[in-house]
Amino acid sequence: MLVGYDPTWPEQFERIAQEIRTLGDADWTIEHIGSTAIPGMRAKPIIDLAVRIRDLDEFESHIPALQASGWRRGSAVRTHPVMILEADGVRSAIAHFFVEGEWDAVHQRLLRDWLRSHPDDADRYSHAKCDAVAAAARGTSTYNAAKTPVIQEIVDRARAAQGLPSVPVYDK
Repeated sequence: MLVGYDPTWPEQFERIAQEIRTLGDADWTIEHIGSTAIPGMRAKPIIDLAVRIRDLDEFESHIPALQASGWRRGSAVRTHPVMILEADGVRSAIAHFFVEGEWDAVHQRLLRDWLRSHPDDADRYSHAKCDAVAAAARGTSTYNAAKTPVIQEIVDRARAAQGLPSVPVYDK
């Protein structure tokens, strides 16, 4: 499930981001998020992207082009639209769409930035991910639920550092 850091992940992100801009809006801001955006971190080999959109209507207008290129809607995430790219049943990318007004407080972006600048927390999170894989294998928790307490703690610190209040990070 988790693999060692792949130095081609940033290049993969750039290729996927360009494809999304071509299918959507060339002016969309797209950033690499998730564990594949943290140099040296073990991760599922799935590229996560944060896409800043003006509003949900704009997103909806680009769904047909995204779907025609292989992206599909779908995720248990409740707080924002998500599209998934799969080939032969293997997930390769997940695009999270956030409206402009939420962009600066998106916890996935805050977590990425915090982990890039706080190696001790990055190491702690990496270990929590391994523990989450083990918990999921035992059937005692899902992978995402098992790592959420560590994510919540780190995101709370990152938000506090920017004067933002705590918000629940688990949105499934």
